[in-house]
Amino acid sequence: MTIVYHDYKGISPEDISSVFRKSGIKRPYEDLQRLARMVEGADIVITAWDGGKIVGIARALTDYAYCCYLSDLAVDTDYQQSGIGRKLIEEVQARIGEECSLLLLSAPGAVDYYPKVGFDRTDKAFVIPRKK
Repeated sequence: MTIVYHDYKGISPEDISSVFRKSGIKRPYEDLQRLARMVEGADIVITAWDGGKIVGIARALTDYAYCCYLSDLAVDTDYQQSGIGRKLIEEVQARIGEECSLLLLSAPGAVDYYPKVGFDRTDKAFVIPRKK
């Protein structure tokens, strides 16, 4: 298996939907218009491909000066535990540089994953949840 990574915001909503659905991440994968807006509003979109099949995505918002929010990290369950998530994170970090901190809100099932790939756990996050 040779995974190829692309930095490309022109990804189709159908491809995004596919990887979100197959990853188990809770995202509105059935709402293609919303997915298109999510990518359009992102500063960084890195995708992972196995041939013509999308198998992973990282989507981030950043000022490139102080902080970067990793809003999505999703890998198809058939490809999880193969280093794709770690590589997607590294690709985001390469683009934001050393001045930016990388932060995220973890899905409950992924809480134990993030310390393994270099994130520090914190109890200082606050959220006003979306209503829709």
